[in-house]
This record gives sequence, structure tokens and C-alpha cells, in this order.
Amino acid sequence: MSDAGRWWATREQPYDEAAEKAGAGRTVDADDELELYRAIAEQESIADLAAAS
Repeated sequence: MSDAGRWWATREQPYDEAAEKAGAGRTVDADDELELYRAIAEQESIADLAAAS
């Protein structure tokens, strides 16, 4: 498997412990820009749900 042509993003600030335990990851990757935005939004949503619990 190659990472050539992949899009990557890493969150500058770590998530809190609850978000990390819920599965939020600081670094995501995708095949294109739109998928990257979706991956970022998914991680932020996981963190938001963990904070609301």
C-alpha cells in the first residue's frame, strides 16, 4: 500500500482523555480534500460526543 497522493491532517492540540478513549484521533488521512474534511469532522464529532457524556 502506498501513501502517494494521500491527503493528511494532524490536529495541533491533542484531544482530552475522554475524546481519545472514545476513539478520536489527531491524525487522519484520505484520498482527496473532501474526504479529508469528512474525516476531520468525524473526529471532532467523536470528541464532542465524548465531552457531552
